[in-house]
Amino acid sequence: MTFVVTDNCIACKYTDCVSVCPVDCFYEGENMLVIKPDECIDCGVCEPECPADAIRADTEPDMEKWVTFNAKYAELWPVILEAKEPLESAASLDGTEGKLDTHFSENPATEAA
Repeated sequence: MTFVVTDNCIACKYTDCVSVCPVDCFYEGENMLVIKPDECIDCGVCEPECPADAIRADTEPDMEKWVTFNAKYAELWPVILEAKEPLESAASLDGTEGKLDTHFSENPATEAA
């Protein structure tokens, strides 16, 4: 089992989860985070910390695509080790449906992000 970040993180990018992760398995894109499945130790401490409710166990229905998605972008994006402020759009876009198609950026985080 592993935990994965799903589409509600997109355009929110709360980083409360990063602060509690004991193994630094979060990776940062321009407008969301992902978990590297091979590094996640399945402790689950990140899941209740996410204000956007975007972290799920891979044992939940339809999570296979998110395991693949998280694994792909964890290889492309830099690790994030410290919490940051959420994106300005977080409050207004939290819970918005279809963010993967409308708001997702493949770009890695930059120092200014």
